[in-house]
Amino acid sequence: MGQVNISKRAAKRIRQGHLWVYKSDIRDLREVDAGAIVTVVDEANNFVGQAFYSDRSEIALRFLSTRREQIDREWWRARLQACAERRADLAKETNAFRLVYSEGDLLPSLIVDVYDGNFVLQTLSQGTDRWQDEIVELLIEEFKPRSILERNDARVREIEGLELRKGIIWSVPAEQPGSPARQPRWGGRSAGGALDEIEINQHGVRFIVSPLASQKTGAFLDQRENYLAAARLARGRALDCFTFNGGFAIHIAKSCENVLGIDISEDAIAGARRNAELNQLTNVEFRTANVFDALREMEAAGERFDTIVLDPPAFTKSRATIKSGARGYKEINLRALKLLNPGGVLVTCTCSYHMSEEMFPEIIADAAVDARRRLQIVKKRGQSSDHPVLLGVPETHYLKCVIARALE
Repeated sequence: MGQVNISKRAAKRIRQGHLWVYKSDIRDLREVDAGAIVTVVDEANNFVGQAFYSDRSEIALRFLSTRREQIDREWWRARLQACAERRADLAKETNAFRLVYSEGDLLPSLIVDVYDGNFVLQTLSQGTDRWQDEIVELLIEEFKPRSILERNDARVREIEGLELRKGIIWSVPAEQPGSPARQPRWGGRSAGGALDEIEINQHGVRFIVSPLASQKTGAFLDQRENYLAAARLARGRALDCFTFNGGFAIHIAKSCENVLGIDISEDAIAGARRNAELNQLTNVEFRTANVFDALREMEAAGERFDTIVLDPPAFTKSRATIKSGARGYKEINLRALKLLNPGGVLVTCTCSYHMSEEMFPEIIADAAVDARRRLQIVKKRGQSSDHPVLLGVPETHYLKCVIARALE
C-alpha cells in the first residue's frame, strides 16, 4: 500500500469528520497509483487513515476509514449490509430508494439506487471505478437484484479522467414457460432493452422511470418525503414548476382542484403525462414551457394559484456562480409570489449545496419584500432520509425545501 503525507490543516479537517483532502494539501507521495487505496499520515508521520487516491481530481483523497483495518471484499460487504440495514424500514414502504449515498454512508463516490429490484450504480472516482466489478458481485450476492445498470455518464468522471458510459451490466433473463432455471447474464454493456422503463411505487403513487435515459439515475428520489409534505398542505388551484416527471404535481393532485405542471423539456412533459394517466388522474395538465417566461405571462394574464411548487435545477454549482444563482432563485420566487393567492402555499426548493440553509430563506424573504407579500414559514425540510447528511461533511446536505404560507 502506498503512502501519502498531508498537511496539518488537512489532517485536522479529517479528524473533525470530513472525508476529503484536496491536492493542495498533499505534501508527499510514495508508491501510489491512480485509484489505489493508500495509507495517509500527517506531517509528523502520525496515522490519519486510509483513502482512495486520485491523480486527476482536485479532491486527491477520499477517506474510507480512519482506522487501521483491512479494506478488502469483506469490508465492502459489511458496509453495503450496513446501508441496507439502515434502510430496512424504508424498503417496506417503497420499491424505489437510494441504497448507498456516497459520503453520507461512508462510501465516498459510490451511489446505488434501487428501482423495483433493479439497481443503478454510479462509481464516480478512480477508486470506486477500480472496485466496480467486485461491488457488482457483492450486490448480486447480498441482494439478488433483477438487474444492475450503470449511469457512469456524470461529468465528475471526466474530471477523474474516466470514460463516460451507461448501460445494463448484469441482468437475470425473464423466465419462459418450460425454460430451465434462470441464469444471470454477466459482462458487457447494453444501452437499451426492456430495462429502459421500470414502474415504481411511492406512497401508492405509480411512476414509470427510465434509468438509462432520464436525469440522475431515473427519478428524484431525494424529494420523495417532500412530496408527502407538500400534499398535506396543498389545496385549490396548483402550479408545479420544473415538474420533470410530475413528482410533485401527481402527489398533490388528490389535495387540489386542479394542477398545472410545466417544464421546458418535451420528453419530461411526455413522461409526466404518462404518469398522470397511470394514476388515472383527470385534474392534472402538463405543458411544455420555459418556467421564467411562463410565470411572467401568467402574471400579465392575471392568473392566480392557491399552491405553487418551485423545484428548479441547481442555479449555482460553484462558489463563483453563487451571486448569479441567487438572482435566479429570487426571480422565480418573486414571480411565483405575485401569482399566489392570500393564504396560498409556496413550496420552494434548491438542490445546490452552495446555496446554504441560511442564504436560501433570505432570498425568499427578499423576494417577498419585492412582491409586497408577508410569508409565514410552515416547514424547513431537506433531502429524503435515504440521502443522509454526514456531520462534518456539509457537502452531503445539498437539498433545501421551504414550505411557506402567504398571509396577505
